Amino acid sequence: MACICIIDDEAMMRESLAATLAAQDHKVQAYQHAQEALTAARQQSFDLIVTDLRMPGMDGVTLLRELRRLGIDVPVVLMTAHASIATAVEAMKLGAFDYIQKPFDAQEIEIVVERALRERQMLRDNEVMRRQIEDLNRHRTLIGAAPAMRPVLEKVQRLAQSSATVLITGESGTGKELIARAIHAASDRSEQPMLCVNCAALSPTLLESELFGHEKGAFTGADRMRKGRFELADGGTLLLDEVSEIAPALQAKLLRVLQEHEFERVGSSVTRRVNVRVIATTNRDLRDWAAKARFREDLYYRLSVLPIEVPALRDRRDDIPLLLDHFIGRIAEREGRERPRLADDALKVLQEYGWPGNVRELENLCERICVLEAGREVSSATIAPLLNGPIKTASAPVESVRYRDGQILDDAERDLILRTLERFGGHREKTARALGIGLRTLGLKLKKWREEGTFHEERRRRAPLAV
Repeated sequence: MACICIIDDEAMMRESLAATLAAQDHKVQAYQHAQEALTAARQQSFDLIVTDLRMPGMDGVTLLRELRRLGIDVPVVLMTAHASIATAVEAMKLGAFDYIQKPFDAQEIEIVVERALRERQMLRDNEVMRRQIEDLNRHRTLIGAAPAMRPVLEKVQRLAQSSATVLITGESGTGKELIARAIHAASDRSEQPMLCVNCAALSPTLLESELFGHEKGAFTGADRMRKGRFELADGGTLLLDEVSEIAPALQAKLLRVLQEHEFERVGSSVTRRVNVRVIATTNRDLRDWAAKARFREDLYYRLSVLPIEVPALRDRRDDIPLLLDHFIGRIAEREGRERPRLADDALKVLQEYGWPGNVRELENLCERICVLEAGREVSSATIAPLLNGPIKTASAPVESVRYRDGQILDDAERDLILRTLERFGGHREKTARALGIGLRTLGLKLKKWREEGTFHEERRRRAPLAV
């Protein structure tokens, strides 16, 4: 529902127009004089102003000029029974959205108002996106001085100059998406869009529509045509997050668009060509999955033209103080709180901890510290209960945390999730928020483990959980 301001010195026109727009579920405020409306516009926010051009006192063009002088950014539609080219040109130069001549019928003004509101919403959305991108560039920078991160940072710069497909692998929470965004930002596609699709969060049918789009009537609920992410990202970059979760039937279609750069929308026979660079991320061993026929081998080789493996946080412990300083500073600034201070013993605990949730877990910990311990010195006694597992020393060999069949990643992820779920008494929403994953993603993982039988096995090994 939009808030629309109407200005007209003729009572009948003012009331008729107000009734027409109110019937369209808009909130309407009507004024007889432009000065009254200008005073109101300085005190509240209007989504649109519809004003008569010629009125006693302040006319429509003067009102438009005053709005611009005061920095009030609101679209203005001018109405007049005395249309003239000169006045129309002057009004448009001052930034009027449109110009409509009296008399007009209800449908005419409804169309103009709808178009003005739609364009205003688009401008707002673009501004939000611009600020989000600025915030991402300002705060979510790549941080890494540890030896294990140097090859990754070097690869980011080299790979950015290519248009070939990139496969970023690594454990959950290591920052794979951030690496992908850094590659896009350093490439010659940086001025074009970068879109992201979480392949694990959607069913196969919805994911196909999300990637390739659909025509109206293609399936139940498809009430209009919709472009897919490949089409929307044309000229830019498309990030396929958790690409290993794509269903086999859809893998074939993805392979085709990677090879031929063409596809059809769901429900269409029209072939469309695109120029999109694909970056894929996964926490799975796709080579092993391909060998076991759980993932198409040809798609694996097509995706891994340029591979990057992001090290786990336990393998880049030198970066922990840098990351702590970055996250605590950013979060404290965002929350408007005084920065907490980490005591030496707390820092030692954090550097010895195993970090099964990697950088995401560290960031979530910083969030808790900034909210609960703002302005205080944080000791190891405060830190230890906030961690999701036992503290492992930096010298502990990798084999000491190896699970059955050598599946370090899958079992460590399951252990972290179940520990967190236990911590929150089985509350899924709180668990997902603490882990930094979607509620649907958490549900899918729990369902998968139940089907494999590993969930119940883990429950028997650990204390019972309420899920």
